[in-house]
Amino acid sequence: MPSKKALVRRPSPRLAEGLVTHIEREKVDLDLAVEQWEAYTEALRTHGWETIEVDPADDCPDSVFVEDTVVMYRNVALIARSGAESRREETAGVEEAVASLGCSVNWIWEPGTLDGGDVLKVGDTIYVGRGGRTNAEGVQQLRAVFEPLGARVVAVPVSKVLHLKSAITALPDGTILGRIPQLDAPSLFPRFLPVPEESGAHVVLLGGDKLLIAASAPKTAELLADLGHETVPVDIGEFEKLEGCVTCLSVRMRELYV
Repeated sequence: MPSKKALVRRPSPRLAEGLVTHIEREKVDLDLAVEQWEAYTEALRTHGWETIEVDPADDCPDSVFVEDTVVMYRNVALIARSGAESRREETAGVEEAVASLGCSVNWIWEPGTLDGGDVLKVGDTIYVGRGGRTNAEGVQQLRAVFEPLGARVVAVPVSKVLHLKSAITALPDGTILGRIPQLDAPSLFPRFLPVPEESGAHVVLLGGDKLLIAASAPKTAELLADLGHETVPVDIGEFEKLEGCVTCLSVRMRELYV
C-alpha cells in the first residue's frame, strides 16, 4: 500500500531572518506565520496525511522549509547538503526522523551541494535543478544513489528562481505546471501547462485529483478546477515573503514500505 506520511517542522522563532535571494525582503509576522503553518499541516491531515513533526531547529531561521533537507525515492532517503552553508545544520533532526521510519539513509558529501527544493519527481523521472543551491557534484551524487533503483535523472539549469520547484511542479498525470519566464529550459518537459500566477506553479498532490495550492493563486486554482481537479487553497503569505511555497513546508513520503 502507498504511504501518506509527511514530515513537517515548526517555524523557528528566528523565521524573519530567513534567507532571501531573488526577491526584496519584507517584514515577516511570526505569529501569523505559525497560524498559517498550523493551517497548512491541518489541511494535510484533513486529506488523509499523517504529519510527523521533526524536532524543531530554533537556531535555524529557514528550518520550516523542511523539504530542502532530504530527497525521498521509494524507501531511500538522501540527506541534502545545502549550497547555503547557514542551512546545513537543519539536516540532523530530519536524518533522525527518516531513520526512525525505517528508511535507508544516504548523504550528499562535500564538495557536492543539493537542496531538496531542486528535486521534482514525476513517476520514476527525477528532475534536478542545477543552480545556486545545487551544484553539478550534487546532481552526480543523487544520480549515483537513485539510478540503480530505477530512477531516470534529468538535470535542469536553474538561474531565474531559487529552486527548480520555485518554477515548476507536476500534476498527478505528470503534466508540468509552471511559468515560462522563470524557466531556463522549458523544452526539457514533454507536457507543460503554463499558469497565470507565479505561486500557481506550486501544487502538492494530496491524493486522487486533490491539489494543495497557495491562496495567492486563485486564477490558477480556477484553471485547475476547470480541468477536473479539486483545489485546496491555503494561505502561506508569510512564507512566500521568504521565497517559500506549498511544497517547501513538508516532505511527502508516498512509497515507504509499510
